[in-house]
Amino acid sequence: MFAQTFRFGTSHFHSRVRSAFEPRKPRHRLLRFALGVVGLGVLAVLVAFSVALGAAMIAAGMLYKLWKQPGKRVARSQDARIVEGEFRVVGQPTIERPHAQTSL
Repeated sequence: MFAQTFRFGTSHFHSRVRSAFEPRKPRHRLLRFALGVVGLGVLAVLVAFSVALGAAMIAAGMLYKLWKQPGKRVARSQDARIVEGEFRVVGQPTIERPHAQTSL
């Protein structure tokens, strides 16, 4: 067995590994241009899909929030001086006075 068989630091090994994972550009100019346009088209489709998906997620979140609050009404255009709300009347606090002590 040769000593070079298991050496991984050689340039021959690196060039073979590099060529396996790096796609080569076509030499023909029109084919290179066409593949570039196809790549940009794929990129544009992915960006458009992600924007549409994000908008759908925001809309779904807003609808979910509206659905979970069925008791609250949406504000209508009424007089600006009127404020709607709920209140509760609280009685006056009772003040306890110490009892007068009588001495016998």
